[in-house]
Amino acid sequence: MKMINNFEFTNPEFLWLLLVIPILTIWYFFMSKKDNAYLKITSTKGFAQQDLLAKLKPILHLFRLLAIASLIVALARPRNVEVSKKTKITRGIDIVMAIDVSASMLAKDLKPNRLEALKTVATKFVNKRPNDRIGIVVYAGESFTQTPITSDKTIVKNTIRKIRWGQINDGTAIGMGLGSAVNRLKESKAKSKVIILLTDGVNNSGFVDPKTATELAKELNIKVYTIGLGTNGTALFPVAKDLNGKLIFRNAPVEIDEKLLKYIAKETEGKYFRATNNKKLEAIYNEINKLERTDVEEIKYYNYQEKYRSLVFLAGLFILLEMLLRFTVYRSFI
Repeated sequence: MKMINNFEFTNPEFLWLLLVIPILTIWYFFMSKKDNAYLKITSTKGFAQQDLLAKLKPILHLFRLLAIASLIVALARPRNVEVSKKTKITRGIDIVMAIDVSASMLAKDLKPNRLEALKTVATKFVNKRPNDRIGIVVYAGESFTQTPITSDKTIVKNTIRKIRWGQINDGTAIGMGLGSAVNRLKESKAKSKVIILLTDGVNNSGFVDPKTATELAKELNIKVYTIGLGTNGTALFPVAKDLNGKLIFRNAPVEIDEKLLKYIAKETEGKYFRATNNKKLEAIYNEINKLERTDVEEIKYYNYQEKYRSLVFLAGLFILLEMLLRFTVYRSFI
């Protein structure tokens, strides 16, 4: 529970009345000159005490102005507001990101390459999901769970940062990647279960049919958002290594099985996206973030501490002091 203290005026419009204070001060200044009588005498020694009292007489006016100011501020109703906030997550989401790590993900149509561009965007996505659990599945010619579903975002982001090409046999086993992601979510108790399946190619490996994995996701009420990653036309792909082990890149056509990705998304009530550059990839993850919102209920408790009573008491005190001085010490001056 989070506590916040604020100071406020319930009726701040009354504070405009404070403008009357300088007007009354000017008025008193001119009126006091008219009320004073002057007498010329040869010596003022006997009047020293009376002279001091006369000089202090404006304090009566000061007390009256302070009383008026206190009453005006009291009318504005100053108060402290203590707000207690309690956040209640009413619906959590479990998300698995199934990421293609085949050699083609090193293609340079996204900067610096597809895999690094994805890692940057995926990390930003994780930062925007503080109330959800996230898991990471990677796949190429085969698939495995890099990180099980967890609420620890540090672990998830470290996993994404360490994703590399070459960890598993090359290929594009979309069916196995989707199947592994579904397997991560089948025991989930979350009311909403989501898979973000990203690939830049065509299913050409693995022993799990993508349509079979789709049917399983559908039965388990898992929504799948599919992303086809790659520009339209050709891109620089790694085709071999030179004698020093450095990758050699050549232009080749971009081939993505959009028909399959659209089928998976449609059957599971998800959505298919095509990311042809870095900006579109980030926009896609932002859209998914908006589509899959966690319901967070914020309950606020207000405790009001009124301050006007002390100001009314203070105004009364100033008036009392003025009356006491006026009818005792300054009685002879009236």
